[in-house]
Amino acid sequence: MRRSIVFAVLSLLLLCGGLCLSANAQGFDSDRMELASFLRRMYNNEPFEGVRVVSDYDNAYLLSVITLDKAKYPSESALNRVASVKAMSEASRYFNGSSISSDMIIHTRESKEGESDVWIVENIREHSYGYVKQLEQLTTFPSASGRQVFIYYKRLEQ
Repeated sequence: MRRSIVFAVLSLLLLCGGLCLSANAQGFDSDRMELASFLRRMYNNEPFEGVRVVSDYDNAYLLSVITLDKAKYPSESALNRVASVKAMSEASRYFNGSSISSDMIIHTRESKEGESDVWIVENIREHSYGYVKQLEQLTTFPSASGRQVFIYYKRLEQ
């Protein structure tokens, strides 16, 4: 009799512990999946690129959205690496800033008929320092335009 009571109590504790453990373990992954689904719908509604901050009731996230043409890269790993580096670069510019310089060159040429051709070349350079490495890939999916969309994120401290 005593053995059956102890066995029943241990079974209930294990069952409750297993249920509680699975409920807690599911929280992070389901939150991540919900965020990815929300951002995918947001992107499909109105496509965007670059860095954005999105917040919900409890958290704020830094997003870096990159779109790449899959045909330009020889392998899937090269495509993923380029997307990762571009996402970190954009996040670095967001956090650390950048300096932009611009040069404008005006070319003129006179023809034999006395007419002159003028064309303008503008060179824009951007320099940024720093590196943001804490980004994680949240999701990737093909866009309506045929390009591959990569969404990287980092949870921000509030």
